[in-house]
Amino acid sequence: MKRPILLILIVALGVLGVSSLFMVTETEYAIKFQLGRIVKTDYQPGIHVKLPFVNNVRKYDNRLLTLDTNPEQMLTSEQKFVAVDSFVKWRIVDVARFYTSTQGNERVALDRLDSIVKDRIRNQIASRTLVEVISEQRVSTMLDIAREANSAAAELGVEVVDVRIKAIELPDDVRESVFRRMAADRQKEANLYRFEGRESAERIRAGADREAQVLLAEAERDGQTLRGEGDARSTEIYASSYGQDEEFYAFTRSLQAYGNSFGNSTDVMVLNPSSSFFEYFGGDSED
Repeated sequence: MKRPILLILIVALGVLGVSSLFMVTETEYAIKFQLGRIVKTDYQPGIHVKLPFVNNVRKYDNRLLTLDTNPEQMLTSEQKFVAVDSFVKWRIVDVARFYTSTQGNERVALDRLDSIVKDRIRNQIASRTLVEVISEQRVSTMLDIAREANSAAAELGVEVVDVRIKAIELPDDVRESVFRRMAADRQKEANLYRFEGRESAERIRAGADREAQVLLAEAERDGQTLRGEGDARSTEIYASSYGQDEEFYAFTRSLQAYGNSFGNSTDVMVLNPSSSFFEYFGGDSED
């Protein structure tokens, strides 16, 4: 009779022991309640103790979470509709405030966060033109939305890490006008780049022409200097040769003159045979 009672006691103690323990992982927040009142939230990962039937524990994810919102029609500052599709990266940073502001209902938290983010997106879209909304300014728009949404979501105990606009769809009657406007803006930029390119090309060509003229002038100057030096050296050599043997010098100069005068077989020259030009052409034939 004692053995069944002992067995029952052991089982009851085992159940009681297991129910008095709970585990918190690295990816979780834990809140311990005592009769519905929060008594502790700052649990580190590991195994912790609670009082069975007195304490209960709820856990929430502490990782970065994603809220994918549904596309919604919004008005730009020009009163034109656009369909904005976005998503939010968020996480719980104050689990006690998160629980008290939403009564621990994650669906309520997501609905309120969705409303906060969409209100901020709507405000930012309404303050911008259609071209600004779909242009490169979309990056700064998303940063402004994330900053404002994070400030408003602090009352929920959550942090809005990032807001991203996935797509902005235009109505058919607006799409063509926007595309034409964008094409005109791009054409204006292209024309500006072409003008700047032509201006730069003219500047480069003018600089190259100026540099070429300078180089040619310097080359001509150097050439004239070298030619002058060569002529002076030649005159010096001629004078030196003449002083050594005047007769031989006169003879070689006459040979050069003959070669230059009769270098072409078609040349015709009419001179007096007694001319000094023919001084070395058989001048001794009379002997």
